[in-house]
Amino acid sequence: MTAIAVTGANGFVGSALVKEILARGHVPLALGRNPDRMKFDERVERRRFDPEQPRPNPSAFEGADAVIHLAGETVAGRWTTEKKRRIYASRIEGTRVLVESLAALERRPAVLASASASGYYGSRGDATLTEESPPGNDFLARVCLDWEREAATAERLGIRVVRLRTGIALGNGGALAKMRTPFALGLGGPFGKGRQFVPWIHLADLASLYLFAVDREDVRGPLNAVAPDAATNIRFARAFGAALHRPAMLPVPRLPLRLLLGEFTETLFASQRLVPAVAERTKFVWRYPHLEEALAAIVGTPSGAR
Repeated sequence: MTAIAVTGANGFVGSALVKEILARGHVPLALGRNPDRMKFDERVERRRFDPEQPRPNPSAFEGADAVIHLAGETVAGRWTTEKKRRIYASRIEGTRVLVESLAALERRPAVLASASASGYYGSRGDATLTEESPPGNDFLARVCLDWEREAATAERLGIRVVRLRTGIALGNGGALAKMRTPFALGLGGPFGKGRQFVPWIHLADLASLYLFAVDREDVRGPLNAVAPDAATNIRFARAFGAALHRPAMLPVPRLPLRLLLGEFTETLFASQRLVPAVAERTKFVWRYPHLEEALAAIVGTPSGAR
């Protein structure tokens, strides 16, 4: 059995990962700021790891054969100066503390699979974006670039590092949960004209891809964690509406969102046509490769299930 430590284990993606690790017969080590509040059963060992604490905490990773690093401040919400500081610090400084913690171990894990985001590429219109494409130059792109650089320093410790540039994770929770009420009321629709591309992946496939990255020794460096089905925002809106049996024709204008969310609005209107070139080359198999099927499966799943 493989012992896999997961930071941010109590989050939307983290909790799905812990369940998938258990389902595969491995040993999950759930790490978070408040391990006593984690809602896992007795099979899951809970440990404290706070990425905002400046001192290394190697004991959190003792015995881990692999580490999956998810912890970070959510990007959703109005981007005040303080919010942007937390987004940056939680990822860059938090990843630095994690690598320093691994460096202090007598027996280090073989692999670090560290979260990054599709925001690495910035807004790129219709351009096809593979793992070889250059980064963008907006706030999120700079965050992702520095975040990945910190994770890559673990390579100096002899640890294989995979950096998963993740699109929107679709499941019962996360971004889709925030969208569900207006769409269920027939008030959903695309952002603007909806021509921008939306990188996405079903939560079950994202959990599987993280474990694929852990298992496959030939996978290292950047990995686009998205489905192979590139979808525009208008197609996404219509597919979600169809899954809920509701119309989804009301476009969401940019200006009211800008007044409400500030700079974060530009992320909602960004266009990123990601291709999962590395996952395809290494023969990863998606359970939900098509958008309409993925959304139908989620809507048909009881709330709270993964």
